[in-house]
Amino acid sequence: MRYQLAPLHCRPWTLNGISARLIESHYENNYGGALNRLNIISEEIELLDLGDAPNPTLARLKRDEIVALNSTLLHELYFASLGGDGRVVPDDLASAIAMDFGSVDRWRQEFVGIASALAGGSGWVLLTYVPRDGRLINQIASEHSQSIAGGVPILALDMYEHAFHLEFGANAGAYIAAFMRNIDWSAVKQRYEDAIKVAPPRPLEQKEFGDVPAISVEEVREMMKSGTPVQIIDTRPKHYTTKAQDIMDGAVWRDPERLDDWIGTLSKTEPVVTFCVYGFHIGCQTASALRKAGFDARYMAGGHYAWKAIKGPVKLFE
Repeated sequence: MRYQLAPLHCRPWTLNGISARLIESHYENNYGGALNRLNIISEEIELLDLGDAPNPTLARLKRDEIVALNSTLLHELYFASLGGDGRVVPDDLASAIAMDFGSVDRWRQEFVGIASALAGGSGWVLLTYVPRDGRLINQIASEHSQSIAGGVPILALDMYEHAFHLEFGANAGAYIAAFMRNIDWSAVKQRYEDAIKVAPPRPLEQKEFGDVPAISVEEVREMMKSGTPVQIIDTRPKHYTTKAQDIMDGAVWRDPERLDDWIGTLSKTEPVVTFCVYGFHIGCQTASALRKAGFDARYMAGGHYAWKAIKGPVKLFE
């Protein structure tokens, strides 16, 4: 596969405090070099005889490929991040940043702080949208090979020396300030609008229990911390609990096959949370039966092991 060069996005002669000479050198030598390496690597992969296994050459080339590809993509984003008045953030984007960072000023302090910490080293500072959580996050990408899986970078600052040393020398702080003055926020806003259209990973769907509400382990933990009255019922099957060593602290175990024997011990004035081993069937079935009987019941998504995965407190199962 041949990767094509992207035309220079920003107009170098319009930048404030960053010379056209620096941008030209960066674009031609570093971005161009990354793209050329990427195409050479791609050609080598295409010519490999993949009938041989294991193939250490393929593994090496794939490692080299991710470095060259990330360098190519991040350089393209870097040039596309420049060319505007970095002091003016569009209102809707400013609101999104403030929602995730507290304020635009706090975002700026964190972004600049990360960049300053990289001075004298190497790496990228990225503002990335994470569809999984529907939020923005600042991140470091070192050696062109670190990224947030599923994340969509919308702003990139190159902190490798080749990005500034030709003009700023060791004064990385002046380079960072110049970059911040030249951010093209209108372009960042457009990328943000595209990023938020990316759907998050599809959640677990249990169609047979579509009418039974779930509650996350984090929500249960917060209810318990806040002192909210809640009845938590461990409904792991008896054949499983005979081998179990622990139980969620604050829960009581009840045999799901004998629901009629213990349903009368529950209060209808307090919510009920049921859970099983993994959060699939038994906990859902029990919550469904309790709801039909008039209880405000939900099942805990992920079950016993989700609770343990968030390091929720457990006690000895007796």
